[in-house]
Amino acid sequence: MINMLLLSTGAIVGIVAAVVVVILIIALIAWYIGVYNRLQRLKNIADEGWATIDVQLKKRYDLIPNLVETVKGYAKHESGTLEAVIKARNAAMTATGDAKAGAENALTGTLKTLFALQEAYPELKANSNFLDLQNQLKSIETEIASARRYYNGTVKELNTAVDLFPSNLVAKRMRLEKRAYFELDSAEERKAPSVKF
Repeated sequence: MINMLLLSTGAIVGIVAAVVVVILIIALIAWYIGVYNRLQRLKNIADEGWATIDVQLKKRYDLIPNLVETVKGYAKHESGTLEAVIKARNAAMTATGDAKAGAENALTGTLKTLFALQEAYPELKANSNFLDLQNQLKSIETEIASARRYYNGTVKELNTAVDLFPSNLVAKRMRLEKRAYFELDSAEERKAPSVKF
């Protein structure tokens, strides 16, 4: 009878241990799924933020040829500046990854030189088409800045999750890496471009 009682107690302990192990495995799987889904959601939000920046940049790319054509009519002797703007636009359109921010910074710099031409050509300053294009560009630049802030915020959350333990273990299995912020290179470029005419 004592042997039977000991067997019963041993069996109960074995069953309890097995149940505890199963519960721990289920909890670990649930944790992994939760972290995986959170990382995937952060990745998708960052992708959406980048897509928003891309849409705003495309608007700017589409506006630049119109701006150059308008300036061409008034500033025929400034072909070097106009060519530099188009070259920077084309480079920005084809850049990808980390090079995209650098190409955008170069484009912003060439646009500043384009807008500086209005001082030398007062009739350009009075052109209604040029003023309309200037206002459109100003609006787009504001939208780009807003999209950049949103994207950088989402990247911050994603990078933090990729860095922190234990979610970094899941991120490694997902091959999820930190993303670069979309930043301006210098303090001068951090100032909003002046588009006054």
